[in-house]
Amino acid sequence: MNLSYRTRRFLRGVLIVGMLLALVAALAWMVWLIWLERYVVYSDEGAKLDFSLTWDPDGGQLAVPPEPLESISIYYNEGEDAINTSTDLVQLVGFYIDGEALSSDLSDIRRQLESFPAGTPVMLDVKSITGRFYYDSGLGPTSSSVSAAAVDELIQLMRDRDLYAIARVPAFRDYEYLVQNEHTINGLPVSSGGYLWQDDESCYWFDPTKSGTITYLMQVVSELKGLGFDEVVFTEFRFPDTDDILFDGDRAQALSEAAATLVSSCATTTFAVSFVTTPGRFTLPTGRTRVYLENVAAADAAAQAQLSGVADTAINLVFLTETNDTRYNEYGVLRPISSAGALLE
Repeated sequence: MNLSYRTRRFLRGVLIVGMLLALVAALAWMVWLIWLERYVVYSDEGAKLDFSLTWDPDGGQLAVPPEPLESISIYYNEGEDAINTSTDLVQLVGFYIDGEALSSDLSDIRRQLESFPAGTPVMLDVKSITGRFYYDSGLGPTSSSVSAAAVDELIQLMRDRDLYAIARVPAFRDYEYLVQNEHTINGLPVSSGGYLWQDDESCYWFDPTKSGTITYLMQVVSELKGLGFDEVVFTEFRFPDTDDILFDGDRAQALSEAAATLVSSCATTTFAVSFVTTPGRFTLPTGRTRVYLENVAAADAAAQAQLSGVADTAINLVFLTETNDTRYNEYGVLRPISSAGALLE
């Protein structure tokens, strides 16, 4: 279609005016958006306009670069010197300090503890079979043959050195606690029932089925936890070798139930409750626990390990021995601290 010259000029003018109007509208829209920015409030629900806000261009703070932070060294826990930060039980290869050693000069023991690397397992006797504590306890009297203050220092040293601290405690054999009138109900009476049965070393024995017995042992464990121990090992976790006691129940079942209660109540992801026993005496409970065997010849170690019934004989089984026989080494093993110098050379 042919348009006249006048028509083409008119349409060109209309196009130019339209373009100018569009440009002005775009500029006005941009200015409007910039002006509205001061009233936009952002929240979790989205953005909204709040025209009640006041605009003060001088009310802000001048942005300044942050002060340099103190440099922090980074330790890479790798290689031969890496520290085990896992809470899983591991194989124990370490040493023990018995009551006899505590009654002698402790200076050599201190020097040995100071030389051990972090994580070294060390088992410490903390109570005698008569019920006297080797450290300053709030649960009973201290032993006259051991300096409680010196043992307190050893416990603190083990904690400072970050050693794997194990406390060894007689469970059901006692005198001091059971001789008290209010506690005799927790003991094992003679078969006639007239008085508590007493062994050849003048010790009385707890009845594992009494709630007072378990409560007392839990109190001991709680105190040892507070001192920084990582594991408690109960010795004398058995009935006395006699029929002259008033107890008609199943002894193995009674011990199994007591062990299960102690493990379920006291063991945690960082604290173990274990037992010195012989295979078959009672059923070892599930949980963070170990079996400790003593007076087992190296030639019999493998056979005893098969009878132990533990989940992992390298981790959940520990032999206590005075010899350096390497046949124990595929299991956990603790030796007297007096042998530490030769073994660590």
